[in-house]
Amino acid sequence: MNFEAITQQEHTQLPSNANRARLDLNRISRKLRRLVGQAISDYQMIAEGDRVMVCLSGGKDSYTMLETLLALQRSAPVEFSIIAVNVDQKHPGFPTHVLPKFLEERNVEYEIIEEDTYSIARELTPDGKIQCPICSRLRRGILYSAAERMNASKIALGHHADDVVETLFLNMFFGGTLKSMPPHLISDDGCNHVIRPLYYVRERLIEEYSTLVGHPIIPCNLCGSQEGLQRQEIKRTLRSWDKCFPGRVETIAKAIRNVKPSHLGDSNLFPFGNGSNPTMFLKSRPVDKRSSTT
Repeated sequence: MNFEAITQQEHTQLPSNANRARLDLNRISRKLRRLVGQAISDYQMIAEGDRVMVCLSGGKDSYTMLETLLALQRSAPVEFSIIAVNVDQKHPGFPTHVLPKFLEERNVEYEIIEEDTYSIARELTPDGKIQCPICSRLRRGILYSAAERMNASKIALGHHADDVVETLFLNMFFGGTLKSMPPHLISDDGCNHVIRPLYYVRERLIEEYSTLVGHPIIPCNLCGSQEGLQRQEIKRTLRSWDKCFPGRVETIAKAIRNVKPSHLGDSNLFPFGNGSNPTMFLKSRPVDKRSSTT
């Protein structure tokens, strides 16, 4: 399957002063289709007959993911269907009319799931702590259940390359582990496949596209916009690198896909010492009482 090798229509060159926005939109749309198509192909995200549940939050990332998948769907080498799903978590002031209007105008099959996770997260979150961990667990359970009910074989999330790099640093700095967001995750029970079609896409490209298209953005003032979050700090660092060291973030994203286990230190990934158990060596060594401390 070669999603990235999709024939692209030629467009007539128009005077730049009157049509720059249109030309920019065509250029960015082509790049998005190429990057998303490459990720789908590289990580076997979508196969023949898949029903893809696209999780739509009302943010720029999920809007861009949905529209790019719809564009690829029209000329992809395999047939797959799309259903857009939004979880209305009963955040105060959430504009319930925006997403239905957007999806109906594009003739996209969709479902709005109403679950009051906002109240639950507020109740269970200690004072001074963020609600993200509880909120995300609740939402994930809702999406898994919805996918089973809708016979969706894939669950598409709108995380992009910046999210992947940010998560890497969050886990390193605050979790003591070397991991990030996988492009294609299979749940422990094997029943759910979570895919991230924007895996190769930088956030700034999404911002450009979403602004040109004029997506009806629904701001999140519950968690992602809170000041002082560890992720926000890392996001600011990445933006500083983009300004001072162009290409650094892309190199880090590439490194996540180019791992050398033998040059790290996890004995569960690489059999250091020909697979011998390091604890056996420690047990067999005689204790030197002269060097022991009291």
